[in-house]
Amino acid sequence: MNQPLIDQALSSWATSLAQTAQSCDDMCGKPSVEGMLTRMVGLTLEASGCQAPIGARCDVVTPAGQKVETEVVGFSGEKLYLMPTSDIRGLVPNSRVIPTSHSSAVNVGPELLGRVIDGRGRPLDGKGPVKTRLLMPLEGREINPLSRTPIREPLDVGVRAINALTSIGRGQRMGLFAGSGVGKSVLLGMMTKYTDADVVVVGLIGERGREVREFVQEILGEEGLQKSVVVAAPADSSPLMRIHGAMQATSIAEYYRDQGKNVLLLMDSLTRFAQAQREISLAIGEPPATKGYPPSVFARLPQLVERAGNGDKGSGSITAFYTVLVEGDDHNDPIADAARAILDGHILLSRQLAESGHYPAIDVEASISRLAPQIMDKEKQIRVQFFRKNYSLYQQNKDLINVGAYQVGSDAEIDFAIQMQPHLMRFMSQDMNQAVSLTESYTQLEQLLNNQLAKKAQTTTPAASPTSVVNR
Repeated sequence: MNQPLIDQALSSWATSLAQTAQSCDDMCGKPSVEGMLTRMVGLTLEASGCQAPIGARCDVVTPAGQKVETEVVGFSGEKLYLMPTSDIRGLVPNSRVIPTSHSSAVNVGPELLGRVIDGRGRPLDGKGPVKTRLLMPLEGREINPLSRTPIREPLDVGVRAINALTSIGRGQRMGLFAGSGVGKSVLLGMMTKYTDADVVVVGLIGERGREVREFVQEILGEEGLQKSVVVAAPADSSPLMRIHGAMQATSIAEYYRDQGKNVLLLMDSLTRFAQAQREISLAIGEPPATKGYPPSVFARLPQLVERAGNGDKGSGSITAFYTVLVEGDDHNDPIADAARAILDGHILLSRQLAESGHYPAIDVEASISRLAPQIMDKEKQIRVQFFRKNYSLYQQNKDLINVGAYQVGSDAEIDFAIQMQPHLMRFMSQDMNQAVSLTESYTQLEQLLNNQLAKKAQTTTPAASPTSVVNR
């Protein structure tokens, strides 16, 4: 026999076999190795006999043949820790665990406008399936910070107190700090309807299920919904579903930003997102660090928030508002503290103002926009400083004034602050069905200060502009 010809034939056969095997893998995928469910404690499932990376999806099959979708959130040795995204009733020991995919993706497309979906992208509005054909990674994509477009353009949110006194830049990330029942949902609804944005993405994360319908039908309304996408993962959803809801809302906003759109992202609330991450971390054994919050919670917050903002050159922007629930009006809460450090400013809603019937209940003293100097000219900055100075001066002496301990004429600046106080309060209040543009807000602020200074000049010295008064 001719040995060289035999060797050549064997080599050719081996190459052909390898190519056929590769083609089968490409067409059908590699066969998944199934495992079995060995333990369940709380919401954490333990599986053995299979391998899957962090973030991969696995189906746990009940004896009745129903599949419970889970995600890999940790591992220890040969054991995988799984967290379910739906109801886990019906699971029994030794149930089959089948790895299904290695990463999570979000269905995106123009078909999402006007729809209300859950944390897995399923429709909640009864309008039929969402027929999208594009996919975005759930975790988003990293953007080089040096390639981000600088924030230089002001954003009109339709709320006078924010437009004039806490000006927001297009692409800025802001926190909306509020306790329960002080009007944050109404303020979010106003910004949804009146903000100058191409697309609005609303993430209702961990809130009461009743509030989802109220927000969509009453606060947002049919008009606001036309240019909006609502992602709802209410409080009775699993912690993993609440996290997915927040990340899915951000991925949808990223898709529209990549299309060159200016997007407004409203997330209610960042606190519920952090609490969901805390539930998962504690369930898989991570030790708590700060008031019951494990370290992974504080690592996860910037990973979510940093995805918003301006994109690369030529793309659009995501201006984001994240509500932070200040429980018991404690502004030193760990989540509130962490949020202030990673956001570009914050708007604080005051319970005292809300209880007095003043809406929106924005506390001007405690609110700040870190990018206001970059988007406002010097003259506007001076007017805002003059407004804040007189508002703060009155608040500092409010108790003395109310009990009659302050005598008019003792201090000219306090007298002027008392004279201005009712006008300042009227300027900061606004009906929820009324929109005030950015230009109107600046004009009304200028008129208010000029009128009050003119009145002061009639009784004291010749009239002066806000610029000269502040400079003195």
